[in-house]
Amino acid sequence: MGRERVLEDAEARGIPVEIVTRPEADSLEAAAALLGIEPGRIVKSLVVKRSDGSFLFALIPGDRQISWPKLRAAVGVNKLQLPAADQALDATGYERGTITPLGSSTPWPVFADERIAGRIAMGAGEHGLSAFVDADALLRGLDATVADISG
Repeated sequence: MGRERVLEDAEARGIPVEIVTRPEADSLEAAAALLGIEPGRIVKSLVVKRSDGSFLFALIPGDRQISWPKLRAAVGVNKLQLPAADQALDATGYERGTITPLGSSTPWPVFADERIAGRIAMGAGEHGLSAFVDADALLRGLDATVADISG
């Protein structure tokens, strides 16, 4: 189960995580309302494919969009793309809507937007769950590269 992978990886990295059950939501804004937080406190974990076939995670505040030029500059490449859902599943072991770097089947590099701060919610490896975590502990534990990668 995804929840167990998330918790085991977080514990190994020294990242305190609280997993909560929430009803299904039809949008990020609805999920934020159900969790009682602002949309920017939900962090989207995006799987991004490099031209060499490897992947990375881009962590973006829920009220912002990925900036491809900024992310390419941070990664130091000319081409990046979002993979198909089945490729994202193969790369992480998680379905879209549940993806998190914590417990990923492959520990891909993590690039996080510099605006991620405070107590945040993110995917928890299973539908209907959210993981609450302190952003600083998460970014430190994942050895994330922090940069301006959203717009």
